[in-house]
Amino acid sequence: MGEFKKNRHTLYRLIHHLIVVTKYRHKCIDKDIKSRIEEITHNLFEKWNSEVIEINGEEDYIHFLFDSPSQINLANTINSYKTVTSRYIRKEFVAKLKTFYWKPYFWSKSYMVLSTEGAPIEVIKEYIKNQGEK
Repeated sequence: MGEFKKNRHTLYRLIHHLIVVTKYRHKCIDKDIKSRIEEITHNLFEKWNSEVIEINGEEDYIHFLFDSPSQINLANTINSYKTVTSRYIRKEFVAKLKTFYWKPYFWSKSYMVLSTEGAPIEVIKEYIKNQGEK
């Protein structure tokens, strides 16, 4: 089943599978943007005492698997993640994104987050690794 993590008063193992999609499902995530999203994601989740286990995606979405402490507010964390990554990506890739968005958009308001309970983590990691392969 994997190892539990602990903090002062809690023993936990909370692994989530998050899927975020671009606004209007525009296919604007190229290799450079994807690489930068991965870098930002790892930095943010490390700062939030969480661990990114796997990350991948295609031109219009990103999947990632992360382990988080029990005290985080999942909805707030996801919304902060989308806000921060969107801000960085829009700032750093202005020229690439201006053909897709005339307003300051990047991610859709929607997202999907799944508990990984019942599914072997290795199976989910492999699924995410294989995103983008045709």
